[in-house]
Amino acid sequence: MSKATSDDEESLLKVELNPGGKLHADSAPQRRILGVPASLFAGGLYCLASMGMVLLNKVALSTFHFRSANALLFFQCLVCVVSVKLCEVLGVVKNVEPFSLKVTRVWFPVNLIFVGMIGTSFWALQTLNVAMVTVLKQLANLFTVGGDYYFYGRTYSLGVWGCMLLMIVSALCSAYTDLTFDANGYFWQTVNCGFAAAYSLYLRGVMDRVPAVTSTGKKLDEFSMVYYNNLLSLPPILIMMFGNGEVFSVWSEPDLWNPSFLTVAALSGIIGFGISFTSLWFISTTTPTIYSLVGSLNKVPLAIIGLFAFHTPWTTENLLSIMVGLVAGVLFVIAKSRS
Repeated sequence: MSKATSDDEESLLKVELNPGGKLHADSAPQRRILGVPASLFAGGLYCLASMGMVLLNKVALSTFHFRSANALLFFQCLVCVVSVKLCEVLGVVKNVEPFSLKVTRVWFPVNLIFVGMIGTSFWALQTLNVAMVTVLKQLANLFTVGGDYYFYGRTYSLGVWGCMLLMIVSALCSAYTDLTFDANGYFWQTVNCGFAAAYSLYLRGVMDRVPAVTSTGKKLDEFSMVYYNNLLSLPPILIMMFGNGEVFSVWSEPDLWNPSFLTVAALSGIIGFGISFTSLWFISTTTPTIYSLVGSLNKVPLAIIGLFAFHTPWTTENLLSIMVGLVAGVLFVIAKSRS
């Protein structure tokens, strides 16, 4: 999960709104690509990239039984760094913030949280099925809203709290009826929700401080964030690999010499970087609320595909609990946008 985009990241992208709440890009005639409106085309690519990232990681970690999760994470972060610099050389991406120690000192603390977020996501995905990961990720909203209230004094409507209660009940019911229940996976996914919320909350303060040390005097854009997040993630992940011995044991992984696995690993790294492109493109053609809604709605087909693609055992009660949680996530976005 080397992508820098998460469920809360729509608030982190640089979006300029006009008085009507729309992006300036919406005031221009809608461009069409292959006969399809640009916003719909970009949204479709974003959904495909987002789903593809999760499914490919699940394939790499479960289907191939690759146990060196940190090594795979290191590889994906490295692919993202190389991709950003390659696109910058080719002129596809411009104004990427050059590496500097001043920016690193400000950015590194939030980067450690980022490493915790993507690392625990990998560890959870090793043993949890995709549908349960998708539902449990919704609980990050509870941590985020609670942090908003505690640290920033922000309050939300009863509708928001009601949706979160529904998500909690759904998660508990889904876990109770989960035929593939794995306590270790549930633990790491819960920790992941805490890291995801901490990343979102702490990043807001860092984004306000970072303009004082950037070369342009502005906040980091999406691709600069991708570059710094992934570049600064490499040393901590390497330390973790030394700590658990992966830096040596990874070379004895049978799948490391499997062309199919290497293809999946490479594609997951490239798609992780591609999410940055598609998310930035999509949000430039629509509103933040629609962007959030699409992200929540995208979890529904992802959960269903995950159940059937990996032949996950399920019951009617489990499937209904999962669907209720996903619908609650959609309603949460709507309620939050109105509060």
